[in-house]
Amino acid sequence: MDRQQILDLYEWQLGVCFRHPGKGEVPTAVVGAIHPRENGEREVRACEGCVLNMEDIRREEAARSGSEYEPGCLGEVLR
Repeated sequence: MDRQQILDLYEWQLGVCFRHPGKGEVPTAVVGAIHPRENGEREVRACEGCVLNMEDIRREEAARSGSEYEPGCLGEVLR
């Protein structure tokens, strides 16, 4: 898959990237959730560059472990 095909697997909306908050609101996708004690669940959002970086890490880990890599699963609960 090329870069754009991977990005197309996610739903994008304006938000603040957890790694680049100084950029302000940019297109982001949900890549996880945190559960603060007092605020319930909060989404963790990432910009396009961070999503692609995290997908690269997942692909490399899958290759090392001999498992199958499936793009587009950041933010999903692993079972």
